[in-house]
Amino acid sequence: MIFPTDVLAVLRDPRTEIRDDLVRIPFEIGRAVYEQVDKILKDMSGRWDGRKKVRAHVFPYRIEEFMRQCLTAGEYPSRYDQGWYATPPALVTQLVDLAGIRAGETVLEPSAGAGALSGEIARRGGLVDAYEIDERRADILREQGHCRRVFAGDFLAQDPMEYAEGIDKVVMNPPFSNGLDHILHAVQFMKDDGVLVSVMSQGLMWWSDRKSVEFREIVEEVGGEIEALPDDSFAVSGTNVRTCVVFLPGYAGSRLRTHDWLMRQPLQLGLFDVAA
Repeated sequence: MIFPTDVLAVLRDPRTEIRDDLVRIPFEIGRAVYEQVDKILKDMSGRWDGRKKVRAHVFPYRIEEFMRQCLTAGEYPSRYDQGWYATPPALVTQLVDLAGIRAGETVLEPSAGAGALSGEIARRGGLVDAYEIDERRADILREQGHCRRVFAGDFLAQDPMEYAEGIDKVVMNPPFSNGLDHILHAVQFMKDDGVLVSVMSQGLMWWSDRKSVEFREIVEEVGGEIEALPDDSFAVSGTNVRTCVVFLPGYAGSRLRTHDWLMRQPLQLGLFDVAA
């Protein structure tokens, strides 16, 4: 959901206090604007605490870093909105730690959103190529300056063969609706000995369709892991969807259709469809 201009101005005002689990506005604003602010903060799970010593919207989680992401993007994940779900700060650290980013490594981040992951990856010295389907958020990523390159468009429509060589690491938080398609496509950008770390719907751990079953087999084959996250991992982002983390290390000779695998195939055979 897009922040109304007046609400965004209030929340970005340096006088507004956003720390720990609360948002406090210690200055006068018009009634109509206040009602908008109140509605949005409650929509983000804030609860007004009118006690004299508090007088703030209090959240059931730490709001400070997450609100910074939302204000940067100019939008927030309403509990009624099934669109963008920002990666919570604690999960950002977990994913980037798991990927083992080293300075100078190339890193792919599909579905980059407002830059929660790319900022942390860049801080650790990773060279980030980001894809973001929303052009406005892609502009935000460019303005942040964390990424080596930013591409606006549907990641699933991108051709991995446009890269001369594979990517070292992939770190991603794909859409929950078709996350496995995004993961399989991202593998095609990765080197044989690369590493992919991704959030995914927890259903991946038990779905019985052929694609999911084969993917779990490959994860086991390469010594990877699919680990369930706590049920409230994305509560800060406005959804209670159950999620897991996929850790997928590659190696030459596995069934993973990596960038190196694609480069070894005769082009005329058309063996580039991951679903084939």
